[in-house]
Amino acid sequence: MEVKPPVPRVPPANWKEITDLAEWEQYRQRRASDDKHSTALTAIAESVHEFPGGWIVTTTVEKVLNWARSSSIWPVTFGLACCAIEMMATFASRFDVERLGMVPWASPRHADLMIVSGTVTIKMAPMLKTIYEQMADPKWVVSMGSCANSGGPFRHGYHVVKGVDRVVPVDVYVPGCPPTPDALLYGLLKLQEQVAEFQTTGSRPRPIPPGD
Repeated sequence: MEVKPPVPRVPPANWKEITDLAEWEQYRQRRASDDKHSTALTAIAESVHEFPGGWIVTTTVEKVLNWARSSSIWPVTFGLACCAIEMMATFASRFDVERLGMVPWASPRHADLMIVSGTVTIKMAPMLKTIYEQMADPKWVVSMGSCANSGGPFRHGYHVVKGVDRVVPVDVYVPGCPPTPDALLYGLLKLQEQVAEFQTTGSRPRPIPPGD
């Protein structure tokens, strides 16, 4: 019996022909152009730089501050469905995310990261938006799981938002249904890389579309 080789899958000529990706490009929220970090530390660094030999001190302090910002992210957790169980496991003793400097915080006014884990319904979207707006700048969002990424198995329901990025801008997408704690931990490590790049360049990298 002759076995025929599999037919190679030809990708579309234009990625926007894919409905989900086209919707993501059209409806996702984009950050404001004035999304910059505080100018207070920059002013202090410039004043130190003016002293003789101050450029050495400025360079060292800048590296320490950038390391501190990327290693002290405080997430306000927004658990909505079964993905929240995996998120809680990630912050438990076995995976111990606190060793990365991340401490779950209940107050959005003292947090700079929102982890959206679970299905976002249309009724819940305004509350999610309100909490996001109360967070300190610069703020970040991690979308955890298929439901938060794109609506998941409930995507075609009348009551479900087709991805949390239609409500708030997302920086990191963690695929899975539900994703394991290892997957969320990897997403948080990628977020730390984005925070470090933002502190160095002053601009955020373009988010990658969700893969599920």
